[in-house]
Amino acid sequence: MARKPDTPLRRGWTTGACATAATKAALMMLWGEGTPDRVRITLPKGERPEFAISQSNQGGGWAEAGIIKDAGDDPDVTHGALVLAKVTASIGGVHFRAGEGVGMVTMPGLPIPPGEPAINPVPREMLRGVVEEMAKRLGQTPDIEITISIPGGAALARQTWNPRLGIKGGLSILGTTGIVRPFSCAAWIASIHRGIDVARADALTHVAGCTGSTSEKTVQGLYDLPDHAMLDMGDFAGGLLKYLARHPVPHVTIGGGIGKITKLAQGARDLHSGRSQVDFAGLSQVLGVEDVKYMNTALQVYEIVGKPMADWVANSALTAVNAMLPDTVTADIVVIDRKGTIIARAGA
Repeated sequence: MARKPDTPLRRGWTTGACATAATKAALMMLWGEGTPDRVRITLPKGERPEFAISQSNQGGGWAEAGIIKDAGDDPDVTHGALVLAKVTASIGGVHFRAGEGVGMVTMPGLPIPPGEPAINPVPREMLRGVVEEMAKRLGQTPDIEITISIPGGAALARQTWNPRLGIKGGLSILGTTGIVRPFSCAAWIASIHRGIDVARADALTHVAGCTGSTSEKTVQGLYDLPDHAMLDMGDFAGGLLKYLARHPVPHVTIGGGIGKITKLAQGARDLHSGRSQVDFAGLSQVLGVEDVKYMNTALQVYEIVGKPMADWVANSALTAVNAMLPDTVTADIVVIDRKGTIIARAGA
């Protein structure tokens, strides 16, 4: 297990919070309050962080400000990215536009409908709120077009789940609290949920969750599934299956390497190496091989015992998965070796 850091991990700020702060700075410029060096905003739970303005520009009827995103100690692909907000006078309230590096929603099932910039509901509320607050304080009409840009965002988006969720051309402006909490499992699980929502909205009848890229490639090829049927399960089998139980798709395939699927077969729901382990004593008992209890990895067990072990893993994993799903959802299991070769299946 990885050693925990000696000091608390530093939190950061979401793209939604950065976009809101940049918008506030741009409105100050547009509405005659000058060019600020720093601005303070109010987050949904009342916290009031301050942001440094890294870039500003202004022209006839518009103003733009930028903030460098600080994700704290979270391994966020947008850490260090420039989040720009350009404001322009408009009519009929607040309107949102996607600038460079911000994606457009192209598929149903997300909180934002197709044809809209990928600016999620809470960031939209924050942006509207700062427009209303500034307009009231400065005696302006709150009719504004806001264009959010993240230069280089299209390339960064390829490292995220956006392409599979039907978000094209760039990143999403995210955040429900405005705060990035380091290494949060909740963000990953939320993305799994959105993937299921998109699959259901597109009336897909078969989805798959895999533990890694090798098993994902094998399963996708086996069933010729489209990209948006491939849910980024990773270690979070429980998070995927619990959501599918409440939001069913007719068929789900769970795929993975022998190690992680062994843990699933033994009842683990979080398959991360730091949060669950293979029970070698239990494995020795069910396989009837005494030496198994002294082995170090599930792959080592498979190399000694062979197909009977892989078959037990596949069938036991299927039992564990079925126990979490309603009768309206059928499941199957695909177990692979390190090269992606299928070594066992159950429920196919």
